[in-house]
Amino acid sequence: MTCLETIQAYGLRSLGIGERLLPRDDFTLCQQFTLIGSGLIWNIYFGLVALLAGFILATALALGKESRLPPIRALSRGFILLFRGSPLFIQFFLAYFLFLRLRQAGIGPDWLTSAWAGAAIVLFLNTSAYSAEIFHGALRTIPRGEIEAADAYGFTGLKRFTRIVWPTMLRLAWPAYINEAIFLFHATTLVFFSGFPASQQRGDALYYASYFADKTFNPFVPYPILAGYFILLTLTIITLMGWMNRRLNRHLPQAPKRPRMMILR
Repeated sequence: MTCLETIQAYGLRSLGIGERLLPRDDFTLCQQFTLIGSGLIWNIYFGLVALLAGFILATALALGKESRLPPIRALSRGFILLFRGSPLFIQFFLAYFLFLRLRQAGIGPDWLTSAWAGAAIVLFLNTSAYSAEIFHGALRTIPRGEIEAADAYGFTGLKRFTRIVWPTMLRLAWPAYINEAIFLFHATTLVFFSGFPASQQRGDALYYASYFADKTFNPFVPYPILAGYFILLTLTIITLMGWMNRRLNRHLPQAPKRPRMMILR
């Protein structure tokens, strides 16, 4: 089988498209690159779903933590403490068995015990808690002068929040939020090593890297391939979110470039 044929057979195997059986012997570099890359689709899916949904919940939690109503403030702080205080690996296990019990009791749907839904929910809740703490810290450091200026212009309620508070909060929180996004995508490698099973050996990138390491007794080939894929993924996240950071700060004056000093010999 040529490398092109291998890519056609295993390129989308993690989604159930292509060859059904994994290779058993005579493993090639092309097979390892292709299958690990195929599994990376799941890591990207989990990361994107959790990041996009978690962004909304994190904003609500950050505002709830600053709420003047004690029940809302206590609920937000309790949620953040619960998911920041317990290991993500344990959260996967507990969530899977909870969803399983709900399904057996006829309360929860079957898809909750599938990784594509159940694990995504856990990651979404976990990153919401961490991101909420980042947003809350930024919310408390908004310059008082900006709030007073908004009041002077007659901005109140929702208009003040959408025009002044929320953009400033994002601008202050974004550098730390980029780190949280990177950690989130790395954390997706825990999904198929927790309670959520890989149906028909359709796992993520780490699942296939471990498969090759177990079969060849040589972890020094698949794991560096896995690391290389995640380095590329991290560079992509930094590039995209760095562009967003520049957009958020485009109204600020840019620091002048320092002239290079000439070294005379």
